[in-house]
Amino acid sequence: MRCCMNIKELYDHLCDLAPKELSCQWDNDGLMAAADLSREVKRVLISLDATEAAVKYAAEHGFDVLLTHHPMIFKGPKNVTPLSLDGRRIIASLTGGVTVMSFHTRLDAAENGVNDELCRVLGLEADGVFGDEEAPTLGRLATLPEGMTLRELAAHVKRSLGAPMVKLITLDPDQVVTRIALCGGDGKSFTYPALHEGAEVLITGNSSYNAAQDGAECGIATIEAGHFETEEPVCAVLAEKMKALGLYFERYTSLVEYVI
Repeated sequence: MRCCMNIKELYDHLCDLAPKELSCQWDNDGLMAAADLSREVKRVLISLDATEAAVKYAAEHGFDVLLTHHPMIFKGPKNVTPLSLDGRRIIASLTGGVTVMSFHTRLDAAENGVNDELCRVLGLEADGVFGDEEAPTLGRLATLPEGMTLRELAAHVKRSLGAPMVKLITLDPDQVVTRIALCGGDGKSFTYPALHEGAEVLITGNSSYNAAQDGAECGIATIEAGHFETEEPVCAVLAEKMKALGLYFERYTSLVEYVI
């Protein structure tokens, strides 16, 4: 049985999953572009990214909503014209009748959000949270039931996520570890908070050269498994939410990164 709800009602349901108060102050998520909040929702397209291609696909295939993790508008354009990428995305959404809504750092931190799903895919059970000053509960902590070498753990992460490659930054790839910190996406500011919580390795999407190198010297290794690979699993969570609401949905991938 199909559910009958409008744009505003769908947004409110998603705010139950990922409350606005979990968003970082610098973040810009929520309703990105919407011409009519009272419009009935019949078809939802789920994508990690609100790329121009994703917006156009949604418009061309009759989707009412494009639901993403990464915001379509981040810093905010000063004008809306076809001369800018932000402008083209906004124009395509409004002229195509597509509402775009994005749930970013709040979905990272939310229960059953990005980082809980990352734990699940890796076969880990989160037993704590951690973070930096702006997002103190965004990351997850977990303990391996049996110790693994960093080399073995990196291979497990690569296999579990289907990642084309992973990077292991450590002074000793054969070190046996049990205490894990996880932060999908950009985890460069989570190195020292993870170390402070007793983690021996941080599994993240991407860090920075200095953060990972400094962390290794201070006693915490870093496994970089890809921004897309560590966050894309949350699209399955959003799909389950649409299914529970009785809404038709499809998933769309607009990855533009390749390992040659």
